[in-house]
Amino acid sequence: MRIVPGDFEDARVLDLLRVHLNGMHANSPPGNVFALDLSGLKAPGISFYTAWEGETLLGMGALKALADRSGEIKSMRTHAAHLRKGVAARLLEHLIAEARARRYHRLSLETGSGPAFDAALTLYRRYGLSEGGAFGDYEKSDFNQFFHLAL
Repeated sequence: MRIVPGDFEDARVLDLLRVHLNGMHANSPPGNVFALDLSGLKAPGISFYTAWEGETLLGMGALKALADRSGEIKSMRTHAAHLRKGVAARLLEHLIAEARARRYHRLSLETGSGPAFDAALTLYRRYGLSEGGAFGDYEKSDFNQFFHLAL
C-alpha cells in the first residue's frame, strides 16, 4: 500500500469523495455534516492523501492545519471493497506522522455518533485519540463527538 497526495483530476478519487459525502449526509442529522467537499479539500491549509494498491484506490484522508499549531483529521474514508484490510489504520498512521513532522502539538477530529461511525471510533481510540471538548468553530451537539491526540 502506498499513500500519496490525492489527485483531484482522478475520477476514482472524485467517486470516493462522492460516496463519502453521501454517506455522511445519510448517517447524520441535517446541519451536522462537516465533511469537506471538493472545494473544501482544495482549500489552503488542507493536505489530501490517497491510499493505493497498484492502480486500485483503497481510501483517502486529509490533514487540516489549524491556527494554533495543531491539526485536524478530515475526510477519512475507505473504499467499501477494501474495508477491514487496514486501509484506515495506514491512513491514520500517515496523518499522525505528518502532524508530528510538522511539529503540531495536537491532532483533533470531529465525528458523528451511531452505528455508521462505530468502526471509526474504535480505530481512533486504538490509536490513542481520546474524547474531549469541541475545538475550532465546532459546537457540541447530541450527535457529534470530538477526539484529540497530544503529540
